Amino acid sequence: MGRLDKRFVALLGLAALPPAIEGVIFDALDFRAAWGLAPQVTAVWPYDTYHDLRWLFVYHNSWPTFAVGLVGLILFRALLTTGLVALAWPRQVPWPGLRWLIRRNLVLTVVITLVVSPWAALSIAASVVALSWLLLASLLPMFLLAPFLQRAAVVGAWWRGLPSIELVGWSLLNFVVLTVGGAVVWAVPIGWTGPTAAVAGVINGLLWQRTVSAALLPRRPVKWARVPVAPLAVLLAFVVPLAVQPLLLLLPATSSRSRIQLLNRPLPADVRHAVIFIDGHGSTYGGEPAADPNVQQFSYRGLAPDGRPLPYSARDTHRSIGSSTALLETQVDALHRRTGRPVALIGLSEGALVARTYLAVRPHPEVDTLAMFSPLINAGRSYYPPPGASSGWGLAAGWELRAVFGLADVFGGGVGPDEPFVRSLMDNAPFYRNDLMCPVPGVRILAFLPTTTATEAPPGEYSAIPVFQMPGVHGGLLPRPLIQARLVNFLAGEPVSHPERGYALLQEVAAAWQAPPLPLSVNPVWQGSRVPDAAFTGRICQPR
Repeated sequence: MGRLDKRFVALLGLAALPPAIEGVIFDALDFRAAWGLAPQVTAVWPYDTYHDLRWLFVYHNSWPTFAVGLVGLILFRALLTTGLVALAWPRQVPWPGLRWLIRRNLVLTVVITLVVSPWAALSIAASVVALSWLLLASLLPMFLLAPFLQRAAVVGAWWRGLPSIELVGWSLLNFVVLTVGGAVVWAVPIGWTGPTAAVAGVINGLLWQRTVSAALLPRRPVKWARVPVAPLAVLLAFVVPLAVQPLLLLLPATSSRSRIQLLNRPLPADVRHAVIFIDGHGSTYGGEPAADPNVQQFSYRGLAPDGRPLPYSARDTHRSIGSSTALLETQVDALHRRTGRPVALIGLSEGALVARTYLAVRPHPEVDTLAMFSPLINAGRSYYPPPGASSGWGLAAGWELRAVFGLADVFGGGVGPDEPFVRSLMDNAPFYRNDLMCPVPGVRILAFLPTTTATEAPPGEYSAIPVFQMPGVHGGLLPRPLIQARLVNFLAGEPVSHPERGYALLQEVAAAWQAPPLPLSVNPVWQGSRVPDAAFTGRICQPR
């Protein structure tokens, strides 16, 4: 019993030490945005490998550094897992020997790295565009694969048969522990990150013990014992996230007119502005005029010779933000000259970024009002160079994303990681990470935020402008009658604000699953801006 107690204490100590070290390093660097990742260092598979690959995909700047980092992480993970499994091995089961465990975990680490890497790369894409559905798509395979991969380190024919209900339960608890642990680690004061991460690591050790026991000592016979279920689960893990976006495209289309009532009816008498509505990525416009001549829809193709906005297709929205702001400048000027009114902008998703960028780089003196719906908060936290580059931060991640989205095109995805809009977010990341949600002198700004945006960026300060928050998904608030009424109130000059108390808590809950941000100071593409980095300061809207 004494020997067992020593092994148990050693298991908890080994599980606690790496998270504690990572937490102490984060505190020393004041790397606030990464605090929630520390508990995952000793998580049960596949979350430990998911942790490793997200760091590697962000923090390499050439093929040799990626190769060296990958080999180093595989060796580290194989040895650490060997130690955790050896210390968690139940006494009732014959000991297979240290060589068998090392060899087993080394091969298995390579296999799991290959399986998990597309989803780790997808988390990089999520941090570039700040979209919650991409983050969800990167996590769904972890849910599916976890019960299968947790058997792999200790069971010979782990790929055959269904995992037991105990393994499914432990894998779900594993996710909950990492989520709560990441939130708690982020919430504690500086100086407590290491100790708190160590406590989370101790819980990881307990989960290793229970998972290894559940895999080696199942209470019931394995179901479908001769069926290669694990490879089928891996295949399903690849197919489901790739099909998410195409399935969304099969849903009944929602036109701009059904989403914003201002296009369908005259402006209320107390609204003295002319209004331009800038729709989001993938939207279409058939050229229909608005009911009120003082309202028009922004066209991603520009204006006809007679001044009418040209019809556009979804493909026309796949342009750089800079080119869209140039089009907006022309359309604002034309609308103001035609109506003689000050101009208010209403932007949705990509349209919100176009409008806010316009106010930063080429504002018209008569544009004094902006309403942003579902802006991409804290976008551009990761980077990968263009396809022709031979070096640059995130080089391998970029090529893996091209492969993943190329495969998605087979399912009808149609959007790639190098389209001009996405590259605009990365190339101008200092602005979108620091200035997007900041005031503009002389302009009233309001952001309508669905609660899912809380999962799209690391915890901390995210807005210095008034916000109206409600439960909802990206782009889902605009059609609601309450939101339409508040929008009209805002355009009429009334103060509008409705922050949700649980928004910051949701940010902390999602902290464990964000990819670590690339510091603004290390990327040559960004260094010229010299913008303070919210990943370290925890604050936005800081002067240059």
